[in-house]
Amino acid sequence: MFDTAAALALLQYGDSAYPAGGFAFSWGVEGLAADGLLSESADLDDLVFEHVAFRWNTMDRILLRRAFVAADLDAIAAADRTAEAATPSAQMRDGSHRAGRALLGVSVRLGGSLSTAYRAMLTADARLGHLPIVQAIVYRDAGIGLDAAQLLSGWTLVTGLVSAAVRLGTIGHIQAQQSLATARRVLETLLAETPTAHAQPSSFTPLIDIAVSRGPSRHVRMFST
Repeated sequence: MFDTAAALALLQYGDSAYPAGGFAFSWGVEGLAADGLLSESADLDDLVFEHVAFRWNTMDRILLRRAFVAADLDAIAAADRTAEAATPSAQMRDGSHRAGRALLGVSVRLGGSLSTAYRAMLTADARLGHLPIVQAIVYRDAGIGLDAAQLLSGWTLVTGLVSAAVRLGTIGHIQAQQSLATARRVLETLLAETPTAHAQPSSFTPLIDIAVSRGPSRHVRMFST
């Protein structure tokens, strides 16, 4: 049966207007465009596929699932510290922290009890607050199930990447919809397979990592990553 309440929650938390600050992050789109490596829809589709298949599905999704089923705050924090250790790029770590803490702050202001309890731990440990961990916490507070939480996490990444390309003028709005449709099929395929309980987070996106790491050296930039 169609779950109206779940669908409405996905629409709310997946809306680009949700005030979590995601518009500030391009996750490599800006850097690759500046270097002439992203100039058309096909390039963007390749980038989205690399992000989703070789970072989100193999690392962020694993960590989100681990935090989502965690029995207590200490177990959530352990998954958060794993996210820190598994992200070698300082710029990617910083971006994940900033995006995660922004999302957590919104949830706290909305009265999320788990979010409020976890934010109290952040002041004592600078390693905490990575985006996939916070997504698990926020979606738990929102009453969103694990399957929907994974879908929402992957989809907000996709829409953020495509939106960044539009704002940079790399693609137009119609091309953006075509890229989103392509990404939907990728996500659908990946979500059809459930990671094992013992899956370890890993990623291999060297071109994206380099593009993000070069960000601070650029004279003019629109995005934090």
